[in-house]
Amino acid sequence: MDYATLKGLKPSEFEGAADGYQTISDMAGRARQDLESRITARMREALDGEAATAAYDQLRNLSENFHYVEVECGLVSTALNALAFDLRAAKKKLDAAIEDAETEKLTVNPDGSVSYPPGGDKVDGKTPKGGKVTGSGAAHESGAPIDPGKDANDIADALDRQAANQHPNPYFGRAIEYADRIAQAVQEATEADERWAPKLRKLKADDDLNVSDKDWIDVDKDTAGVRSGAKEYLQHIKHPPKEGSPKENAEWWKGLSQDEKDAYIALHPKTVGGMNGLPAIVRDEANRTHLDVMHAKYQEELNAIPKEPVAKYKTITGSGGYPAQVPTDEYANWYYKYKDRRDHLNAALDGMKAIQKRFDETGGKEHIPEAYLLGFDPEKNDGRVILATGNPDTADHTAVYVPGTTTHIGSIGGDLDRGEYLWMQSNKLEPHSKVSTITWLGYDAPDAIPDARHDKYAAAAAPHLREFLDGNRAAHEAATGNHGHTTLIGHSYGSTVIGDATKSHTSYAPHGGTLPVDDIVAAGSPGMQVGHASDLGVGSEHVWAMKAGGVLGDDWWVREGGRSVGLGDDGNIPTDPEFGAHVLKSGVESHGDYWDDKTVALRNQAAVITGLYDRVVYE
Repeated sequence: MDYATLKGLKPSEFEGAADGYQTISDMAGRARQDLESRITARMREALDGEAATAAYDQLRNLSENFHYVEVECGLVSTALNALAFDLRAAKKKLDAAIEDAETEKLTVNPDGSVSYPPGGDKVDGKTPKGGKVTGSGAAHESGAPIDPGKDANDIADALDRQAANQHPNPYFGRAIEYADRIAQAVQEATEADERWAPKLRKLKADDDLNVSDKDWIDVDKDTAGVRSGAKEYLQHIKHPPKEGSPKENAEWWKGLSQDEKDAYIALHPKTVGGMNGLPAIVRDEANRTHLDVMHAKYQEELNAIPKEPVAKYKTITGSGGYPAQVPTDEYANWYYKYKDRRDHLNAALDGMKAIQKRFDETGGKEHIPEAYLLGFDPEKNDGRVILATGNPDTADHTAVYVPGTTTHIGSIGGDLDRGEYLWMQSNKLEPHSKVSTITWLGYDAPDAIPDARHDKYAAAAAPHLREFLDGNRAAHEAATGNHGHTTLIGHSYGSTVIGDATKSHTSYAPHGGTLPVDDIVAAGSPGMQVGHASDLGVGSEHVWAMKAGGVLGDDWWVREGGRSVGLGDDGNIPTDPEFGAHVLKSGVESHGDYWDDKTVALRNQAAVITGLYDRVVYE
């Protein structure tokens, strides 16, 4: 970039282009939402069978196309805003240098050189002549020693600096200073142009209508590229509070301009998606991008893993001369190198498929509302999935369901279904209220029943559950001005997590405090680490418990097993009369049946969720 180009540059034109791309991004986002919540729902009402299946597939592809456009145009918008920021800084320096030079009656020429007039004390009876100097883009200090390792131009520049101190015309030194400032501004603009031009050229899609895994992997690379180029642009934006509380996060987000919010969503989707206290619609947008990128990366990695060898074992002669089977060298090598990672990838992809299934069900059976992905991280141990049916920020009634032992990202589908069943039953009971039901897998659940004997999993999960609930409260208050009505539901070991959460501490609340919920429901609980319902902080009249089946059934073993290993403080579990909770009728036989359709257990939970306490049925 030369002087004339920078002098005539209008950074606002780049910002105008950025606004245009952001408008396209927003339009694509709205189109995607309309497809999921309105068009697909109406099509389900009109079509059935193979025609419906084919139409759904096409709509899903179209929805993914819109999402891709939404994300990529958002990246282009942020890149253009960052480029405008860099160019405006250089342009500001140039304009200041020109103004200062002209104030001192120096002339800035069309090529960026600076002319200076005659001046100074006479030498041999003559006033020192005027002249013209061209600046250097390299920073310098007047009088700095010459480095012999520099090239000829650098040495010449250094000589000019030294000459400025000895030149008989005082205007010469001033002209050098302004010429250098001009050259440095041009150099900064050139570097910004050279940095951003290749990044912007890469922000383009394939010339087809299919968004592939490769395209989403490219999105991830594009995001990293724009993020690295936009460091200075991001630096001027107020950073998120370090270890901030959900309320502090909410205030930070509220204080950003729309361009700054768009930049953070585009460049830090994983971070934004995981910030408690931010609006549900914002976290959902960020997490959907992270979901699509991780699905593509996981599928690519899985495809690269060699197939499991067919021949797994070979027979050898063992001790005593008897034949024995041992793994083949090929299978042993594959097993130790690939099996665990393959299993993790498959489980995570199963979980992502379940999340997509929930997205696809929006507007379907009983007019299920839009889903909001409030948390997603397949890499964190057993995986993290937090998904709401209905917007919790604007809901009158919100339920947060915490699953128990053996839950992980690969099995999350069943727990997402439970969230849907809770919403449908609650909506039947209170159709004139807004309801949101959230499945919260924000912790590593015990992998098996023997592991569930220990409280360590619940103790580790407790602060995370508290932070999420605090964030849900902060986002709801920001959206509505009130905190609504929240019910916390724990199944099996999930109820132990809830009990520990009532006693937990966080970095922003070192002394803990009452959980921001109104009712607590424990289903098939092995114990909640408290001896009485009143210890949970919501008042014993707002604690509810259920059990399933009879003596020696699977639910009985869970409850009594928890009592025996001490998960129930003082040996009390929620369904004991001594615990002091309302014991509700369930009408189900098995430990996992509390969310079966048309059961008393499901209706009772819905009655508590909607605050219709007179509709509950007691044991």
